[in-house]
Amino acid sequence: MSWRDCADAGGVLDAAAAAGELRRARQAGQTLDVLLSEEFPLSLADAYRVQDQVTAARLAAGQRRAGWKLGYTSLAMRAQMGIEAPNFGPLTDVMLLASPALLPGGALQPRVEPEIGLRLGRRLAGPCSAADALEACEAALACLEIVDSVWSGYRFTLADNTADGSSAAWVVVGQEMPLDDLAELAVSLSVDGVVVGRATGAAASGHPAAGLAWLSGQLAERGQALEAGDLVITGGLTSAPPLEAGHQISAEFGDERWSVEVRRPRELDVDDRQRWRRQAARPATPR
Repeated sequence: MSWRDCADAGGVLDAAAAAGELRRARQAGQTLDVLLSEEFPLSLADAYRVQDQVTAARLAAGQRRAGWKLGYTSLAMRAQMGIEAPNFGPLTDVMLLASPALLPGGALQPRVEPEIGLRLGRRLAGPCSAADALEACEAALACLEIVDSVWSGYRFTLADNTADGSSAAWVVVGQEMPLDDLAELAVSLSVDGVVVGRATGAAASGHPAAGLAWLSGQLAERGQALEAGDLVITGGLTSAPPLEAGHQISAEFGDERWSVEVRRPRELDVDDRQRWRRQAARPATPR
């Protein structure tokens, strides 16, 4: 496929057509080798227009907006992916999985990162301080984000990644945690019980609420706001290892007081199939 098929009569990017190609690639279980930015002078504003079209198609298919994800708020993730600045993408209800979770079918190249989720207790609109953002929250949540880029080998620019919703695929939602001392909250990420990364909540922009405040300002520029009940995952705290078949990835928060996990079976046995059907029928909610 040539991205030139996504140009209008004047040779300008057609955001809806580009979004359709991204969705078709995922539905076909394929990754894309040629970046959108390699065919068009793709600005970040263009990328968000494509992202909005992908989201509109999801909502038209019956999904419900459930919150937002922040990408690249930590130095660890920016260094791993060669990305220079944060971005954001939407979460819908079908992306939310209750811990312990099984990886849904259809994953392309999943990777997992530990994140602190913040659930809004009231509406938050416009630019604000981190303290104001934290005050609007009713709980923190132990989370794992499963990112799953449509771009082959996770080779992309910030704009390409943004068009793809910041690689958002699923969020495993774990236990509630208090809102106190989130910057000092210790987290460890393990693959099959072996720790592969450690950090604290401060890895996400100095404090998870700092990213939430940034997001509130970004959404305000687009005429949007954070709503009560929204779940915002505030960025990967460590680098993101791949989730291979037959393996499990888990995270422990607060010196193992709270945990969250996801497993990717090599093959689904009878119990796994039943559990996967229950999981697919009842997506987790941030409440």
